[in-house]
Amino acid sequence: MRLPRSLRTPLAPTLLTVTALLALTACSTSAADSGDGRPGGTVSIRIPDPGNSGVLALGKKDGSLDRALAKVGAKVAWTGSAGPFAPAAQAMNADQLDIATGSITSGITSLAQRPGFKFFTAVAPDTAGEGILVKNGSGIDSVADLVGRKVAVNQGGTGEYLLLKALAKAGIPADRVERVYLRPDQTAAVLNAGQVDAWAVWATYAVAEIGGGKAHFVADGAALGSDNYSLNAVRTDFATRHPEIVKALYQYLHDATAKEKRDPAAYLNVFTDVGPTAVTGKAKEVQIAFTRQGGTVDPIGPEDIKRFDAVAAFYAEQKVTRTKVDIAPHLLDIEKPA
Repeated sequence: MRLPRSLRTPLAPTLLTVTALLALTACSTSAADSGDGRPGGTVSIRIPDPGNSGVLALGKKDGSLDRALAKVGAKVAWTGSAGPFAPAAQAMNADQLDIATGSITSGITSLAQRPGFKFFTAVAPDTAGEGILVKNGSGIDSVADLVGRKVAVNQGGTGEYLLLKALAKAGIPADRVERVYLRPDQTAAVLNAGQVDAWAVWATYAVAEIGGGKAHFVADGAALGSDNYSLNAVRTDFATRHPEIVKALYQYLHDATAKEKRDPAAYLNVFTDVGPTAVTGKAKEVQIAFTRQGGTVDPIGPEDIKRFDAVAAFYAEQKVTRTKVDIAPHLLDIEKPA
């Protein structure tokens, strides 16, 4: 079955085009420029708006992030909205964004371009909250049952990585399963309509499906041996000019994610507990469980780098990238004195 054009993903999957991101960030550009680089001035650091949940959402609401950054002469300029890493990476390259979050998988494909950013923190793979999602009663009980079926993935990112890891671990050639490239925000409807048989996905989108009692992981990240770290990236020029601000942001994120892990509910529904951005009912329970099992924002260490390198080698082997991407030159040691 051929999916409608509106549901197909182009070669470079994005949720927002660079043009759209530039439009979203235009209102903050002058604020960012006004203080950046001026002795004694306040430096604005441009970060995508965090939405309704997470440590940045709470930091925005209670002012704790701005208070932490004020100690190093900085303040946040919230811009656009958090989304896929690929368009955010392009926005950093275009000097329209200073900070973005993404997976090592989407990071590798973005590094294969001409990156103007570096990664400065790592969060261990969310092995409970990512995996191969199938509808309840689908008849798919194992990865082997995916042979001859259609699986939705986001091209070059977490979804494609998880599916390829699942197939490799099960000894199934990748071409025995049809990959359907879709935007994550469109895939739930396609899965529920039966146009694809499974979805390689992460917690951001899986929680609603699992919490709604409609789907479950036939194999989660732990079963797949996932090395899909979450990373924070910073625009290279910003990191060079303001290492003390990047270090302060890291410390805030590290401390806040440790608190979030202990009390996940406090970081959900920060601004509203109703509407499409709210996490309620069983979905809330699922998200809390995933967060408790998750990691914290930490410095990038030698063991992390080895695992990043393994993902890069896997992507090259699976021909997701033309060659193996060298990640090491694009990492910052956040513990190095500013």
